[in-house]
Amino acid sequence: MGSVFRSEEMCLAQLFLQSGSAYDCISELGEMGLVEFRDVSSVNLFQRRFVSEIKRCEEMERILGYLLREIQKANIAVPEDDEICPVAPPPKHVLEIMEQLQRLEVELSEVARNKEKLQRNLLELTEYTHMLRITHTFVHSRSRVSYEEFQSIESDSGGCTGMQRLGAKLGFVSGLIHRVKVEAFERMLWRVCKGYTILSYAELGESLADLDTGEISKNVVFLISFWGDQIGQKVQKICDCYHCHLYPHPENDEERADVMDSLRTRILDLNNVLHRTEEYLRQGLQKASESAFTWVVQVKKMKAIYHILNLSSFDVTNKCLIAEVWCPVNDLTNLRGALEEGSRKGDATVPSFVNRIPSNDTPPTLLRTNKFTSGFQSIVEAYGVGDYREASPVPYTIITFPFLFAVMFGDLGHGVVMACFALWMVLKEKSHKRKRSDNEIWTVFFEGRYIILMMGLFSVYTGLIYNDCFSKSLNIFGSGWSVRAMFTDQQNETLQTNALLTLDPNVTGVFSGPYAFGIDPIWNMAVNRLSFLNSYKMKMSVIIGVVHMSFGVVLSVFNHLHFKHNFNIYLLFLPELLFLLCLFGYLVFMILYKWLAFGARDSRLAPSILIHFINMFLMQGEDNTPLYPGQTGLQVFLVVVALLSVPVLLLGKPVYLYWLHRGGKGLRLRRVSMVERVMYELVTHVFSVNNVRTTTFDFGDVFLHQAIHTIEYCLGCISNTASYLRLWALSLAHAQLSEVLWAMVMRLGLRMTSRLGVLFLVPVFSLFAVLTVSILLVMEGLSAFLHALRLHWVEFQNKFYHGTGIKFSPFDFSTLPSVFEQDGLL
Repeated sequence: MGSVFRSEEMCLAQLFLQSGSAYDCISELGEMGLVEFRDVSSVNLFQRRFVSEIKRCEEMERILGYLLREIQKANIAVPEDDEICPVAPPPKHVLEIMEQLQRLEVELSEVARNKEKLQRNLLELTEYTHMLRITHTFVHSRSRVSYEEFQSIESDSGGCTGMQRLGAKLGFVSGLIHRVKVEAFERMLWRVCKGYTILSYAELGESLADLDTGEISKNVVFLISFWGDQIGQKVQKICDCYHCHLYPHPENDEERADVMDSLRTRILDLNNVLHRTEEYLRQGLQKASESAFTWVVQVKKMKAIYHILNLSSFDVTNKCLIAEVWCPVNDLTNLRGALEEGSRKGDATVPSFVNRIPSNDTPPTLLRTNKFTSGFQSIVEAYGVGDYREASPVPYTIITFPFLFAVMFGDLGHGVVMACFALWMVLKEKSHKRKRSDNEIWTVFFEGRYIILMMGLFSVYTGLIYNDCFSKSLNIFGSGWSVRAMFTDQQNETLQTNALLTLDPNVTGVFSGPYAFGIDPIWNMAVNRLSFLNSYKMKMSVIIGVVHMSFGVVLSVFNHLHFKHNFNIYLLFLPELLFLLCLFGYLVFMILYKWLAFGARDSRLAPSILIHFINMFLMQGEDNTPLYPGQTGLQVFLVVVALLSVPVLLLGKPVYLYWLHRGGKGLRLRRVSMVERVMYELVTHVFSVNNVRTTTFDFGDVFLHQAIHTIEYCLGCISNTASYLRLWALSLAHAQLSEVLWAMVMRLGLRMTSRLGVLFLVPVFSLFAVLTVSILLVMEGLSAFLHALRLHWVEFQNKFYHGTGIKFSPFDFSTLPSVFEQDGLL
């Protein structure tokens, strides 16, 4: 089989890289993404050869992070060229890039600090200006009132000498404080200064940035009058405690006017200098942004290369690096070409080469995908990565998954909407990849665009089979029922006045022939429509389920043949297939036989399949009308064959392996193929005593493992068959929800016959469209998707797919994150 049906063949190889060209060889391998490296170095992780180079790359990442943050603050876009991706720079250019980044960091950081200092000075001057403007309105009256109030306070304090007699002077403290702190600030002044201060404040009309945090906030300008230096010291400490911005207060109007003029001049000069500084900084950031993408990619690639080099070991001469890699056998030629190209770029005198080595380790699993199959591969790998060289379910899941989804979601209208949405995503895939949306939900939808497209197309097909389009039927080929010619005029009038009918195919002349494709549209008018669809979809679900499970059992043969486990075909595959077909395959046979043998006239006389199936296990059936002659004998034979397959499935493999162990020293062992000997050794414990190879066989472990598998399979055949009835249940649920939505929303708008009905139909149709998309397409679609996923994981894949392998993770630069936010640089 090709790599589509089975994982590719892998091999373990050793790479012998010369020290001078090892960097270039690893760079070429990273560009091509061919191999997965193994850690073969025995040195401590922090003492390896290229730790200093990795630290240098981390230092460059730190500088780039600073540059990108500054570029983002300046609202400068970083151009990214997806078509031309820069390669890893040669080692001799690493120091040049490092020096260039450090020089740019020093220059920009100095300019940024100067800009920040200028902004802080400008903000202080602006605050000072607002403070002088607001305090000017009450400073004169404050001087006179403060003296009289303090004089009254001194006289009330009882016998104390006045403050003015002690030489105390009237002082002022002015500044700005956050509005939320004003009340607490005022209470603290009153309690500490015992009323020897007078506080006046007014809210600033505009919001200013905080000097420390840079946040925009509302401020209040205050002016505090006090007597004496001791009170002034207390006021100063309280202001410092509340982080007030204090500014000197002029003593007279002339000094205030001089200060205001000086502030206007300084603010104007600062604005000019700040504008030039910002322009210079923006020019530097603009120039840095042109190379930022190249630097980021180069640093990422350099760091990845040095990480890989640290996984290698050195030979005894320390002139050659030895690396071990897993490589697909088909890519060995490309691997050798990459090493030759790397040796040429590194100007190595001795070329690097590859040597394939044998290994008993389990190789990783590689399944190549494209943009169409990658979504289905993700669905399978969500269950588990396949074992090495195990048959892959992906080629079959591409068809069966959207088909089972469509069986539950069968609606022509909904399928068309879903297919159109998926087709739009397919057409827009190039522009979406360039935009790189951060919305995870949208990204998940976009990655599964081809899955959604297939589900929509299959839903269109099943919608035509069900003849269901937004809960309405389409009469494309004309109904197969003709009842008008059978009745009199009075009966025809009664027929026309009744909206619901009960269809009876057993009436002569009523049924004129089968519908050309799908369900006859007249069933949409019948009272017994639901019972007819129930029977049809339930039997259809059983048939699909048994066929799907049988196909999964058949696929296990390809694994047995590929791994040359021929005994598993007779001891596992045949008993499993006989057990499934003799019981549930016979149920499918009875369904098909009843459809073919009994027509519409004999439908009431046809025996019940369910009763016959139950009597098959009870070995009864003489009292019931048989479906065909000799039915009882055939059913007894099938039950006996199914029961006999259980002990074969339970004991066959353990007994066979035990026979291999008992005959290991005799002539019988020579008749066993070498592959079966390897399989036998996998279930035995092999050890060496005095250089003599000895094996022990634990029959209990093997038997217990096989017993669990037998019980799981036999009970799973019953539960899995019943699990496929979800196809019937969800299909009916989707049809009923669609019908209820039409009856409760659209029918209200269509009943209105006046001219206003057209205007009323617009919001009704909008509501119908919103509910259809949100409930029937999104919620019901997600429900059907999850149920189809469960049917593949549990009912289908477990028949042949173990999913316990290790995914092949090649060293590939394209897998590195390309968006700067994902790099941790922003």
